[in-house]
Order: sequence, then C-alpha cells, then structure tokens
Amino acid sequence: MRPEISIKKVVHIIFQAREANREGEVHAFIDSLNEDEKAHLVAVAWVGRGAFEPEDYSEALATAFAEATTPTADYLLGMPHLSENLESGLEALDIDVTEAEEDFFDR
Repeated sequence: MRPEISIKKVVHIIFQAREANREGEVHAFIDSLNEDEKAHLVAVAWVGRGAFEPEDYSEALATAFAEATTPTADYLLGMPHLSENLESGLEALDIDVTEAEEDFFDR
C-alpha cells in the first residue's frame, strides 16, 4: 500500500520541519491537509521511526485513524526528528522523492 498523500506535500513538510523558526508554517500546512492525508502522514512517520514495518503500512494507517485524538500538527511537531522520520518512512516504502525534491527547490 502506498501513502495517499502527495509526495510533494510530504517533501514540503520535511524541508520546512528542518528549518528553524518555521514551526508556524509547518503547523498551518499540516492543518490544511484533509483527514486522509493527515492519517497517511502519521503512518509514514511511524514507519520511518520503526513503530511499524513497511509491510504493515495498512495497519499503521488504521491505527492513525483510530487513535487520532490529538490534532495531527501538534502530534507530529511534538515528535522528535519529524523530518528524518518522514524521510526514512518514504525510503522504507520504496518511494523515490528525487523529482519532488527537485520541484521543491525549483520554486
């Protein structure tokens, strides 16, 4: 199962989360996502930090939907190493982000 969130959006969050003093922008961007995208974003982060294996992505997604009691932006921004977890999650799911990264830098 592949995440049902634009890889460009995930890359956008990765790069913003790496920069100092961008928390407000990252928070607003995550808040603007729909509920499905938010759950997929959390599932990718969980795979990246090793809470779920890539082959258990659908279980991670179901858990993200079931346990969404905290606003997603607050939860993710409270996660240590958010950008690394997202990047590792995409990599573990065999998702190539090269094109999305290039698009991000070409803006």
